[in-house]
Formats: sequence, C-alpha cells, structure tokens
Amino acid sequence: MDNKPQHATFIGLGLVMAFLGWAGLALVVQYTLPTLGPRWLFFALLVLALSGTSLPVVYFLHIRFPSTPPVEGDVVLRQSIWFGVYGGILAWLQMGRVLSLVLGLVLLGIFILIEALLRIWERSRWKPK
Repeated sequence: MDNKPQHATFIGLGLVMAFLGWAGLALVVQYTLPTLGPRWLFFALLVLALSGTSLPVVYFLHIRFPSTPPVEGDVVLRQSIWFGVYGGILAWLQMGRVLSLVLGLVLLGIFILIEALLRIWERSRWKPK
C-alpha cells in the first residue's frame, strides 16, 4: 500500500487554509483598528493565508521532482508553513520599517538552510521497507 498522501488531501486543505486566511485577513484589515489584538490576528491570518496558498504548489513540486526518500505529508505541510512564516516575518519587519533587500535575502537563506538540514536529518534516519 502506498503511504503517499492523495491529491485531494492537500488541495482541499490548501483551499480551506487559504480561504480562511485571506477572508479573515480582509475582515481584519477592513473592520478593525491596528491595535495590539488585531495586529497579532493580522499576522496569524497572514501566515495561514500564505501557508494555504503555497500548500498545493509545494505538493505538486514534490510530485514533479521526486526525491529519495520520498517526502511524506508532514514535510509538505512544514515547507508550506515556512512560506507563511517567512511572509509574516517580512510583513512584521516592513511595519517597523527595518526590512531591506539584504535582510530579506539573509532570512530566506536561513530558512532554506534550516529546511536543508532537516531534510538531511530525515534522510539519514530513513530505512527502506
């Protein structure tokens, strides 16, 4: 039996996450003042929206470019959450007017390095069946 998740799982989860994130983000931006609570809600919904939007894309990239060992569902979800966290951090830094191109690229490199090290660790613990 194949242990890989099905297409409908990631597409459905991605659509639900993206819809909840983008719809909530629109409501927060439209109907609230930028006080402490709505500002944190903005960042949480932004991470949810970006993660949900990137989830099907990350899944189809793993289908198109398979690896050994094959990725499982938690890896796809983790990598899409990295996109959301990266976007949330960029938005947070931009609100404080400290975001620059160099800082954005350094953060991107750090996230890529962390994910590469996690994948190396997972590959070293993989045992074929």
